[in-house]
Amino acid sequence: MTQAKWLADQLEGTRDWTLKLIADLNGSDWTFQPSAGMGHALWLCGHLACAQDLLVFIRCLGQPGILEPSFTDHFPIGSPVKSADEHDFPPVEAVLKTMEDTHRRTCEAILAMNDSLLAEPAFAGDGKSAHPHYNDKGGAVAHLNRHEAFHAGQLATIRRLLGKPFLR
Repeated sequence: MTQAKWLADQLEGTRDWTLKLIADLNGSDWTFQPSAGMGHALWLCGHLACAQDLLVFIRCLGQPGILEPSFTDHFPIGSPVKSADEHDFPPVEAVLKTMEDTHRRTCEAILAMNDSLLAEPAFAGDGKSAHPHYNDKGGAVAHLNRHEAFHAGQLATIRRLLGKPFLR
């Protein structure tokens, strides 16, 4: 098994778990925030799509992102998450479709990566300094899995706070 295949398989496994966690969300469940400024399921799903775009297409492949700013602008990194009353988020169906399409294209792009590309240095957003979570492009792709698992844990917590059953 190639490194790229292993990385894509890991990301697929984590995505399967994420999809199970959101499968029974309905209506206001999508924008429930445990506390002001914290991520809600809709924001988290949009954010996961944006992260795949940023880490694979922009940072690893040096391409323009595959997502339009009209989508990514709703899911800024590093600032408090606005409530549905404060911001007009895209509809759930649109976010889920974008999440699905971006994930499919991300996995295809990962599978096309060779070991040489995965070993190339990867940098933070400024293109110069080291990123705190990875040193090379293989590490950037591996970070996607950790990143999604982290946010899946948040989705699991949101589910429990909504009174939904524990899932494995």
